[in-house]
Amino acid sequence: MNKELIINAAPQGVEIALLEDKKLVELHHEKADASFAVGDLYLGKVKKLIPGLNAAFVDVGFEKDAFLHYTDLSPYARSLLKFTQLAINDNSPQGFNFANFQVEPEIIKTGKINEVLSGKPNILVQILKEPIAAKGPRLSCEISLPGRFVVITPFNDIVAVSRKIHSAEERKRLQKIVEAIKPKNFGVIVRTAAEGKNTAELHEDLAELVETWETIQRNLKGAVAPAKILSEQTKTTSILRDLLNEDFNRVVVNDRNIYNDTRNYIQRIAPEKAEIVSYYNNGLPIFDQYGITKQVKAAFGKTVNLPSGAYLIIEHTEALHVIDVNSGYKSVGNNQEQNALETNLEAAAEISRQLRLRDLGGIIVVDFIDMKLPDNKRKLLEAMEECMRPDRAKHAVLPISKFGLMQITRQRMKPEVNINTQEVCPSCAGTGKISSTLLLEDEIEKNLSYLITHQHKDLTLVVHPIMHAYLTKGLFKSRQWKWRWKYGQKVKIRENTNYHLTEFHFFDKHDDEIKL
Repeated sequence: MNKELIINAAPQGVEIALLEDKKLVELHHEKADASFAVGDLYLGKVKKLIPGLNAAFVDVGFEKDAFLHYTDLSPYARSLLKFTQLAINDNSPQGFNFANFQVEPEIIKTGKINEVLSGKPNILVQILKEPIAAKGPRLSCEISLPGRFVVITPFNDIVAVSRKIHSAEERKRLQKIVEAIKPKNFGVIVRTAAEGKNTAELHEDLAELVETWETIQRNLKGAVAPAKILSEQTKTTSILRDLLNEDFNRVVVNDRNIYNDTRNYIQRIAPEKAEIVSYYNNGLPIFDQYGITKQVKAAFGKTVNLPSGAYLIIEHTEALHVIDVNSGYKSVGNNQEQNALETNLEAAAEISRQLRLRDLGGIIVVDFIDMKLPDNKRKLLEAMEECMRPDRAKHAVLPISKFGLMQITRQRMKPEVNINTQEVCPSCAGTGKISSTLLLEDEIEKNLSYLITHQHKDLTLVVHPIMHAYLTKGLFKSRQWKWRWKYGQKVKIRENTNYHLTEFHFFDKHDDEIKL
């Protein structure tokens, strides 16, 4: 698969488009003043304990207090509380040595929030979910710092290897390497991207993450809650970190600073791919050049058309998203069951793309076209699961129910992407009504009379083609001739297909528009 990343930098933020075989599949928008992004670390102040929910509300500086559930407390929550206080009150110039930190006993899974967070302390937390609608951020105390090949988790000594690495020998090799190079008091999760990597590459990645943890320790010194302690990498870098593989063959950027940062990052993590980054300054907007603007306009909105003539209706409610599949004018043959299957398979591919593109989360209910054969229903389920495989968000697909509905759950990490693809009608300015065309001729003549009395000559009137036909119809009986006899001078009339029906403009002999 041919993967491209197109990065558009603008004053209000950075837009990142991921293309797979020239088709837009993900669109990310990083605002210039972005805060409370997933992965950001904050020093929070526990404000309120809710024993009934077994949760706490924590002030991290957002307008609404963030939510921290007991299940999102790390087993090492007491160690984290102790570390937070030690780091805040630390006066040593170099900072205390984390390797000598004494880890506290783990908390029990079935415990109570007020047993752990009594006294409403300050605590280091990580954003688990961005603020969505009326909800504040959701927090976690299971601090994790992701790198290219490994993820580190402080306060434990466990080494785990990604289940997606299937070779038992490779898993053992990676486990041995990481156990040999792992610093004390850090747990390490080996990512799928580490497969086949040597000790030096893994050690370099691990050393960078340990350095990041030391930065967190320094930033906590003397900090007053609520305060941001560390930002997750920029979306550009984090997307590259998670996606960069041999299929990724082009990164195009229209900002010199991001170009340099991206190139340096790739140079560091995958030197052989440094040449895939290119700087774009061609005049035409970068998203227009790569056809992204057009794809955005076609992909967002309530109705999404498919190449065969079938279409999707996507509706959003407070509780869930509903997608209806309609066959439109599609008709491959006389076999209704076969037609339904082919339309549904085509819709499944587009639905999986729409979920990634719009970042839809929660429960998604899909009403596919009814099929009778169990075999066809199984084929559709397998196709949907296959289409959803590249999706990085956690998801689950259920078989088609007896009502003909498929249910999908997808991890909701941040607000869904919602782009308004409709434009205000230039004729009615959004009112749904335009002035009577009967009065248009009078209005044009009134403006013409005004211009001629103010000594304007060699005038050209530009109108919509339908209006042009009306004004020039009948040669010597036309409105054009009537005005010539009335005002004693010729008025040229030109048509413009870009004008709406009631739009008209006057131009002088130099073809400059006369503002009225």
